[in-house]
Amino acid sequence: MNISKEQLKGARILVVGDLMLDRYWFGDVSRISPEAPVPVVLVDHSDERLGGAANVARNAAALGATTAIMGVLGVDEPGDRIASMLQSAGIHTHVVRDDQSPTIIKLRVIGRQQQLLRIDFEKPPSRDVLLEKLDQYAALLPDFDLIVLSDYGKGGLTHVKEMIRLAKVAGKPVLVDPKGEEYQKYAGADLLTPNRSELRQVVGRWKSEEDLRTRAQALRTELSVTHLLLTRSEEGMTLYGSGDELHVPAQAREVFDVSGAGDTVMATLAVALGSGADINDAVKLANKAGGIVVGKLGTAVISPDELFS
Repeated sequence: MNISKEQLKGARILVVGDLMLDRYWFGDVSRISPEAPVPVVLVDHSDERLGGAANVARNAAALGATTAIMGVLGVDEPGDRIASMLQSAGIHTHVVRDDQSPTIIKLRVIGRQQQLLRIDFEKPPSRDVLLEKLDQYAALLPDFDLIVLSDYGKGGLTHVKEMIRLAKVAGKPVLVDPKGEEYQKYAGADLLTPNRSELRQVVGRWKSEEDLRTRAQALRTELSVTHLLLTRSEEGMTLYGSGDELHVPAQAREVFDVSGAGDTVMATLAVALGSGADINDAVKLANKAGGIVVGKLGTAVISPDELFS
C-alpha cells in the first residue's frame, strides 16, 4: 500500500451523526436466578466508551487525523460524559444540546467475557435542533477535507440529503455509513459502506456472486454513488465502482467482539482518503483495521503502530 502512518496525520475529517454513550457492566456469573431462567451477574466493575458517530471520530483521531464532530446530545449526565470524553480524545466538538431528548445510551452487561444483555435508552432529537445543526454544518464545510455521515437511524441525520448536497457544492467528498431501507436519501454520495444485512434490506437476497454484483452495481448507478463498499464479515470486503471490482479477503485472526468494527472501518477509510490515498489502498487499510479491532472487547480504537505493523 502506498500510504504511511505519517501521511494520515494530514487528514481533516468532519464526522456527523448519531452520538452515543456505550456503557459496560462487567461481572461474574455463577448461578441462575430463582426468579426467572436467566443468569445472575454480580457486577464488579464498569466502563464507558464513545459510541456511534462518536466512536468513528474517536477512531479517526486515534489515527492522527484532525477530527471534528457534529451531533445532538441531551442536557444530562451522559451528554456531559460524551462531551468530556470527546475533549479528552482531542476531537473538536460542534454539539447541539437538546433538553427535550435524552442522550442515547447503550448499556451492555458482560459476564465471563460474553455479552449477555444490551439495554438501549434513546429518543429522536427535535426537528428544530436538527435544523440549527444544518446551518452550523454548512458553515464548517470549508475547514475539512472529507465528510463522514454516520447514520445509526436514531434521528441525528434527518437532513442527510441536504447535507450531501451542501458538501458536494463545497467540493467535499462524502462517505456514508447507511441505515434502513430508504437509500435514495444518500444519492450523490462518494462512498456507501453497507454490511451484508443492510444491503440485503435494499436489494433483496442474492443467489450468487454474479447476482450480488449485478444488484450492487444497479444500486450504485441508481443513486449516482461513485463507490459502494460492501463489508462482509468473515468474507472480507468488496468495492464496487465504475471499473473492476476489488475484493479484499478478511484478515485471519480470532474474532472476540464485533461491536464498533464498522466504525473503525469507516474512520480508517475516511482518514486514508482524506490524506490523499487511492481508494483501493484505503479499502485494504480499512480491512486490516477491521480485522484488528474485532479482537478487542467492545467499541475500541487501533493505533497507527498497530495498523502499520
